[in-house]
Formats: sequence, C-alpha cells, structure tokens
Amino acid sequence: MLDPAQLAALAAVHRRGSFDLAAAELHVTPSAISQRLKALEERIGTLLIRRGTPCSATETGLRLIRHHDEVVLLEQALATELPGISPGPVTLRIAVNADSLATWIIPALATCTDFLFDIVIDDQDVSQDWLRRGEVSAAVTAHPGPLQGCDTLPLGRLRYRATASPAYLARWMPHGPTPAALSRAPALTFSDKDRLQHIWVDRLTDGQASRAGFPGHRLASSQGFVDACLAGLGWGLNPEPLVASHLATGRLIDLAPDQPLDTALHWQFARLTAPAIAPLTRAIQTAARAALLQP
Repeated sequence: MLDPAQLAALAAVHRRGSFDLAAAELHVTPSAISQRLKALEERIGTLLIRRGTPCSATETGLRLIRHHDEVVLLEQALATELPGISPGPVTLRIAVNADSLATWIIPALATCTDFLFDIVIDDQDVSQDWLRRGEVSAAVTAHPGPLQGCDTLPLGRLRYRATASPAYLARWMPHGPTPAALSRAPALTFSDKDRLQHIWVDRLTDGQASRAGFPGHRLASSQGFVDACLAGLGWGLNPEPLVASHLATGRLIDLAPDQPLDTALHWQFARLTAPAIAPLTRAIQTAARAALLQP
C-alpha cells in the first residue's frame, strides 16, 4: 500500500510548484513535505519530482498523482454510501476553456457543494492533453475522443461572433472584412494556441487573408476580448452570450452576421472515477443544454 500522505505531498508539490506552497496547502512544514517525497521516491525507486522553479512531476510522478486523485474520488463516492464516513469536500481538478468559464459553466460548478474545484484554464483544442497526462479528472474539450480509459459526452456548440466597434471598422475596414483589410487590421488572439481567428478568416476569405497572415494583440481574457473590442483595440471572435447585448445596442458590430463560428464542446472524464463525479457531470450537461446550441 502506498502512503496517502506521501502521495498527497507529491501531488501538492507538482501542482503548486514548490515545497513551501505544498506545505502551506497541506498544513505541514516544508521539511515534512521533503521527507514524505523522499520516502516515496525511495519506495518507488525513481525520481518523482524535478526540482526547479517551478517543481514538476516526472512521468512516473504523474502516474502516481493520477492514482492519488482516483483514490480520493473513489473514497468520496464510498462516503455517499456509508454515512459514517465524512471525508469533507474533495478537491477536483478539471480543465476548462476560458470562454466556457466566462459564459456557462460556473452555475454548474456552484451546484456541486461536495467538491472544491482546482480549475486549469486552457484552450479547448488542447484541454484534452491535461486529461491524457492524468493531471485532471475531467475536461471540457473540442475533441470528441474518447481517450483510452475515458468517456465523452457531447455538450453542444458555443457560437462565436466576429465583432469590432463602429469606430474601429470605420478606420480599418471601411469596406468590410475584405482580405486586404483583414491582412492589415489588428486582431485579438487569446494565446499562441488560439486558432479561432485564423479559422474564421480562412473560411471567410477562402484562405486569401490567412495565407498572408494578420497582425494581432495577445490578450488572455474572455472579458478582456470584449472590452478590447468595445475600446477599438482590435477585432475578435467573442462568445455570442458575451456580446449579444452590445450587438443589440450597436456598441459592437458583427463583421459578417451570416458567418458565425460554432465550436463543438465535449465533457470528457476518466471512466474509473465517473461514478464519483456523476453529480458534476449531470450539472455540466444541464448547464450546457441551457446555454449552448444543440444539434
């Protein structure tokens, strides 16, 4: 049997990035964290944490962290069947794209009071990778999958609108989003992983503007995208729920009303712990049916 305290120390060091922060999370001293990790590495016979800034788990370490998370969730599920067991709220780590977090998923999380959430924010095109590595128990992802050992449920489509302020359009696109205008007009991108603007431009211009490329600001914030569009900083693809009121009042203009971009989202989770997170899965599905476009 592996020592649960040692596994918890391993997980905390990897996720917090340092022995001091791991100690603070587990309410022990950094020395205790170091001793637990050393004992676990001696037991397993290999390095589990790469010491650095930040500290990070090795491949073997990640596998043990996944085991730790699975055991904690299975014990949580057992507690629902045995009232005498009171483990308290369990921390559940999930990967969610920023636009889902900003538009529809928070109410679902709020209904699940038996969990504390550790939310990893990443692009929907790569959030599945967190699940593949065993660093999260579930993910909102654009990939239908499923991964080995995981199940996938379709959630619906999040619709995006390409928007900009009237003043921005007058300056940069007086004749509309032509390939020439798009190649010069500053766009907004969330990160290097964000391909939504490129996909939309490629579809709108049959590849003419995307081949030439376009300038852009990087801004890792869903609400920041909306504010930047309102201020005339750039044009961007915004989730329809975030900009509907601004489009209705004319503060923002849809660059191509007949060319929205829909992104299909899926809820993907480890099959072993599916019963333990079933309340969250139901809440996610209910929220998605209310907020996302359905087939």
